[in-house]
Amino acid sequence: MMNYIFLQEAAPGMMNNQLIMFALVILVMYVFFFRPQMKRQKEERKFQQEGLQKGMRVVTTSGIHGKILEVQDNILIIESENSRLKIDRAAVSKEQSASYLPDEKKDKKAKKEEKEDEK
Repeated sequence: MMNYIFLQEAAPGMMNNQLIMFALVILVMYVFFFRPQMKRQKEERKFQQEGLQKGMRVVTTSGIHGKILEVQDNILIIESENSRLKIDRAAVSKEQSASYLPDEKKDKKAKKEEKEDEK
């Protein structure tokens, strides 16, 4: 009885349907997972090579926030909380300059007000 079940032949169109479904699954995975990840990596590499400039606020891949003080060939010197760090260009993950600007202006205003209050 078991030999009979294992020796049955698949329906003629069944194999084609399975191949089509398998190909569709691979296509969906490529479109929704692999392609966006490759695009993000390409943009990050371009930013690391061409987009880094003195004065930018950046975040490293390890999560350190800082301001670029000096740009050399493959090395950046960043300032983070009154300390200077020498890092590789590849360690920069993204720019944070836009998110810091309003805070810096608020900090400057607060410092000016404190100085005026002291006088």
